[in-house]
Amino acid sequence: MSVATLTSRASLGTGAPPVTIEVFLSGGLPTFSMVGMAQTAVRESKDRVRGAIINAGFRFPQQRITVSLAPADMRKDGGRFDLAIALGILAASRQIPAEPLEDVEVYGELALDGGLRPVTGLLPAIVAADDADRPALIPAANADEASLVSSGTRVAGHLLDVCRWLRGAGELSAATSRHEKPAVTTHPNLADVRGQLAARRALEIAATGGHNLLLVGPPGTGKTMLARRLPSLLPPMTRRDAIETAAVRSVSGDELAPGTFKQRPFRAPHHSASTVALVGGGISPCPGEISRAHNGVLFLDELPEFQRDVLEALREPLESGTVSLARANYRVTFPARFQLVAAMNPCPCGYAGDPSADCHCSADRVTAYRGRVSGPLLDRIDMHVEVATQPLSMLRTPQAMESSETVAERVRHARDTAMARQGGLNADLDKDTLESMVERDGWALLDAASERLSLSARSAYRVLRVSRTIADLANAETITPPHVAEALSYREWAR
Repeated sequence: MSVATLTSRASLGTGAPPVTIEVFLSGGLPTFSMVGMAQTAVRESKDRVRGAIINAGFRFPQQRITVSLAPADMRKDGGRFDLAIALGILAASRQIPAEPLEDVEVYGELALDGGLRPVTGLLPAIVAADDADRPALIPAANADEASLVSSGTRVAGHLLDVCRWLRGAGELSAATSRHEKPAVTTHPNLADVRGQLAARRALEIAATGGHNLLLVGPPGTGKTMLARRLPSLLPPMTRRDAIETAAVRSVSGDELAPGTFKQRPFRAPHHSASTVALVGGGISPCPGEISRAHNGVLFLDELPEFQRDVLEALREPLESGTVSLARANYRVTFPARFQLVAAMNPCPCGYAGDPSADCHCSADRVTAYRGRVSGPLLDRIDMHVEVATQPLSMLRTPQAMESSETVAERVRHARDTAMARQGGLNADLDKDTLESMVERDGWALLDAASERLSLSARSAYRVLRVSRTIADLANAETITPPHVAEALSYREWAR
């Protein structure tokens, strides 16, 4: 009888709880059993493991083989445990030494010829292994994402490579990455947008403070153009934020292109997206669009066309920065701290209030159309900006508009000011700190406007946070009436 023990990690949201893999060989009729709440893909590994061991030239034990995946009450899925199970069988049958496996975490799906295939969602496990100060052994195809975190990770392309390394007869290379290449910019430039000075100003304020933004205007006024250029104004992510975002991409199965590691994501789901597509879920927990936009921008075009329940599902993540999914088989939490940018027409035909076109919508239809977006959701959107139709002559006339690089430099300077003062963006500024920055005349203006516009307490403090951002762009230490007045102008449309 012989037992071999190895360590790996499961995938649960963007977490990676440890899994102990025990392989026990005993006498009796040859069987291969697996215990420990293994799902279908894990149970099928017995056939992949058998084929890989035999085709790699090793002896498959003709004994009773029992594989235990602990803890037994945690769901385990995928092919990530194949390599660990195969090495456990070889170690238990004394075909390879067991001692080198004691301090290594093992991951990898096996092909029938013994080759190692990549594992989806491996980055959270590499992060957890690095935090535990344990080296990991992974497929060579996962080297890119692993190298973002740890230089101690070892990669292999075949079961034989791993066995030679364990026997001391060969070396495994460290994980290397293509992400060390110079950063590339894939977002369009703000210089492409002609005119729309008020909307450009609002976009700069939103980028500086991390504020949510709603763009309202007739078709063809440039709402989508403006929204798609917001990421170009945002500074690159810190390494910590970039790893968080990359972990979501890893779990989602999305490829991370070289040079874009610290570039903020931009997600624009179609208005027919379901609640699961937007928030996440499914039989196996998968991040939705709001989590894929973590640390970046979520753009919802044609906002009233989304299903009501889909939009209402945004309310909690907008406040908490996370989304918790509770199903019969699992309970997971995904990060979802995104900046929301939405766009909509002012009415069903799109031309209400447009002097260049006639609107044929009745007042009831306009009210019903706008009512598709609930008040509580609008309340959580800091800025409501009207985007007007531009004369065709303005669009034809060459104009020297500010580029994204120029505006981004102002955004970076104002963000640095806020970070040095309070350690976070103005959109997340706490109530007590915010109140201490407002001058008495600023309070008087806000009190009067709140009564006239029927602002809720949440809306009033969001106005103050936008005011703080406007003050930062003006290099002002306190919030004065002009700052509050401009911030209030971005709440007029919804009233």
